[in-house]
Amino acid sequence: MTKVKLWTRNFMALVWANGLLFAGFHFLLPTLPLYAASIGATGTEIGIITGIFGFSAIFIRLFTDTGVRKFGKKKCLYFGLFCSFLATFSYDIFTSVYSLILARILHGIGFGLSTTFAAALVADVIPAQRRGEGIGYFGLGSTVAMAVAPALGVMLLTDFSANILFLTSMVVTLLSAVSAKLCNAKEAPLPAEKKSISIRHKICEYGTGIPSILTVLFGAAYGSVNTFVAMMANEAGIENAGLFFIVGTIFVFISRPFGGRIFDSKGGFWVILPGGILYLIGLCILISSSSLTMLLVASVFYGLGGGLLLPSLMTWMLNVVTPDRRSGASATFYNMLDIGTSSGIILLGSVAGSIGYVNMYFYVIAVMVIFIVFFLFNHFVLQKNKVKENTL
Repeated sequence: MTKVKLWTRNFMALVWANGLLFAGFHFLLPTLPLYAASIGATGTEIGIITGIFGFSAIFIRLFTDTGVRKFGKKKCLYFGLFCSFLATFSYDIFTSVYSLILARILHGIGFGLSTTFAAALVADVIPAQRRGEGIGYFGLGSTVAMAVAPALGVMLLTDFSANILFLTSMVVTLLSAVSAKLCNAKEAPLPAEKKSISIRHKICEYGTGIPSILTVLFGAAYGSVNTFVAMMANEAGIENAGLFFIVGTIFVFISRPFGGRIFDSKGGFWVILPGGILYLIGLCILISSSSLTMLLVASVFYGLGGGLLLPSLMTWMLNVVTPDRRSGASATFYNMLDIGTSSGIILLGSVAGSIGYVNMYFYVIAVMVIFIVFFLFNHFVLQKNKVKENTL
């Protein structure tokens, strides 16, 4: 049987667009607080500048359904990329704290739209029988950006200037828009009759409840590692902790292609459960790390587990909805990930302030145990009950 082609021009254009979009964002993730402090922002104001981005991204995703109906996925994607470009341009010309907050809100709106509609479009482009594999490849660009761009951003700010940093982010975001423009795929048709959608289902698309809960839980665990692992390593006396992300990224690359193929051929259970267990093992090794070697061993399991889980949870959400609701499913995935990441960082960061970063990871381990138990409960109990109800 001939395999349906995956690496088409449209698919590659969206992979590049997504990777460059995330690179433009991650250049600024560790550097914008430093820049804000340099122009006189207080600790509270820096917190607002950092946090307002996620809230504006979640807010704008409530209107994705309206946007799709009025303008289509492509135009919404282009508008999101334009807002992101305009925001990176604004960082360079506005020098007050309040204007920086406004630019951050604009960037959150642009990023929320761009990520949502890039994922929704790529789901239309990928052949249905290779969706798990395709989503895995689609996310590799953002993974590389997460590993490399923050370090480059810090280098640009410290070795050159804030102007060069913002210019680089602006150019990369512009290249993302150019790449997206190269995609000329047809969008999945919308039903003629418009359905009324509640606020609840705009936040969490109907039918995606189980993967949404799992995404929130994993987002809390994933965000805590990305945010606090350097501080935890410093507390444990381990140097060169930045290598954790480089090694982790390598193993994300290794896990995503075969994880997607397994998802497509055998189903999500055979990817999500191993992914959760691998990530849990990584956390257990991380918490007992006393040397760089142990930290890097932990990063291997972190990369394998994260590389299996994130694209699988997204694919699960995209598979359980009809083609016309993929924008809503995509918005739900990023909303749940943002909610999990943001709330996890805030809550676990508060815990770390009292008990230290090493001990804080016992709570992260508990989150992943809950993730695995809930997944197994859904698979073996809830799904069986559904089958029984359908046969009555």
